[in-house]
Amino acid sequence: MAGGKLTPRQKMINLMYLVFIAMLALNMSKEVLSAFGILNNKIVESNSITDTRNESSFQQLAQKAVDQPGQFGDKKAKVEKIRALSKEFNDYLENIKTSVTKKFVKDAQGNLPYEQMDKGDLIDRMFFTGDRVSKQGKEFLDKINNFSTQIKAIGGSSIAESEMKKIEARFATKPVYSEKAGAKLDWIDYNYKGYPLIATITKLSQLQADIKTTESDVMTGMFQSDLVAAASLTAYQPIVVMDKSVFFQGEAVTGKIILGKFDPSLKAKSVIINGSSVSAEAGQAKFSFGAGGIGEHSIGGSFNFDENGKVVSLPIKDKYVVVARPKSATISADKMNVVYRGVVNPMTISFAGVTADKVSASAPGLSSAGGGKYNMSPGSGSEVVINVTGTLPDGSKVSDKKNFRIKGIPGPTGTIRGEMGVVKGPKSSLEISTIGAKLVDFDFEVGLNVVGFNLKVTGQPTVVVQGNKLNAQCKAVLSKAGRGDQVTISEIKTKLVGAGSYLLPRTAPVIYEIL
Repeated sequence: MAGGKLTPRQKMINLMYLVFIAMLALNMSKEVLSAFGILNNKIVESNSITDTRNESSFQQLAQKAVDQPGQFGDKKAKVEKIRALSKEFNDYLENIKTSVTKKFVKDAQGNLPYEQMDKGDLIDRMFFTGDRVSKQGKEFLDKINNFSTQIKAIGGSSIAESEMKKIEARFATKPVYSEKAGAKLDWIDYNYKGYPLIATITKLSQLQADIKTTESDVMTGMFQSDLVAAASLTAYQPIVVMDKSVFFQGEAVTGKIILGKFDPSLKAKSVIINGSSVSAEAGQAKFSFGAGGIGEHSIGGSFNFDENGKVVSLPIKDKYVVVARPKSATISADKMNVVYRGVVNPMTISFAGVTADKVSASAPGLSSAGGGKYNMSPGSGSEVVINVTGTLPDGSKVSDKKNFRIKGIPGPTGTIRGEMGVVKGPKSSLEISTIGAKLVDFDFEVGLNVVGFNLKVTGQPTVVVQGNKLNAQCKAVLSKAGRGDQVTISEIKTKLVGAGSYLLPRTAPVIYEIL
């Protein structure tokens, strides 16, 4: 349309074309404004649901604090303070939204006129004075910055460090790089300056959602073990623990009753053992009665608690055996019925009725740790024999032996930033992540080092890496991947810490899905 002399007709066509483009832009703007309004409604609705869920969780906690104040009282007090802090912050944001939308008339469904809320001057005047942040803007920033600090001060060690880091990141107000400006901008400038009013309202609603999510996450994290395991006391299992497993004829049977999930702050209303009431202590009840004759005997009774205004009785049912003087040893692995090559296997070796200082045991790789405790470090072969000798009070000797299978450590599972299976996240996160390995359901604490792996992106060549971090070649291949692509980390080479060049069996791969 530029250059040359145009006829009146051509000028008219050009003018109509420009008007048409302007109309399209206007329509698109209205659609975008409406989209923000719809999104804001969805967030507000979700916030209401979260409020209801948080209130329900808190009421459950409040009842638990009544039933077991020693176990739940302190945590309930912390949650009450956090909920009060969250409400104050949420109401502050709601007042801002109310003040900047009061001149707009809502329709019959209660919706704001989104398409009229295309100006940002109300928020700009509230948060900024020229190019500087206003007094109200500074107050807004202080509210955000202080929220996570106050949460940490109230929750203390009750909030896991990993959870606290998520909360701090959620309310971070660090400067943000702007592609348009080509420089870092203050967080409040980047997020709130010059935006349409409906977009800012939506952002404030999302900030309210972050507050409610934080409240929910704190309760979930702080009480994850208590509210899940102790949601009902029927989840507990009374266990009879004898002072020793077998008693001689004529001895007193001594021991205690504990709950499967022992908690020193949990106390029963009453405990009945074999028809007699015994004293209830914190998390347990001790008992003592005559052993009786040789043979099998039953122990019965109940643990009784108050829960939600009712008495919950947990049945006690167990048996014990009275035997004559011992003639064979009791040998058991503390953690499993086999011993593993490459790790130190703790074991308890004893003769029933014989003190630990009168018992000796020997086997290849076996060493004493004192008090009836031993450490087994098996060598080659598939089986080891442990020989045990006990000296009875009369000076006579009894001997026994037992075979144990020797197994190698099972193959570990690969991890990305400590997560197994299919891990999801942006490419930038994978580029700086550490490739690791875990031994799933393995009873020993062992250190694992990843010394190499293969990285494969669909449609790209496999990259072989030395070490546990992505190298430049990985990042080059990764740059060609798009959202939804999966990156497979396989052929992970894993070593035991302190085991020299010994490599573990094949490590299972881990997959990273790009968001």
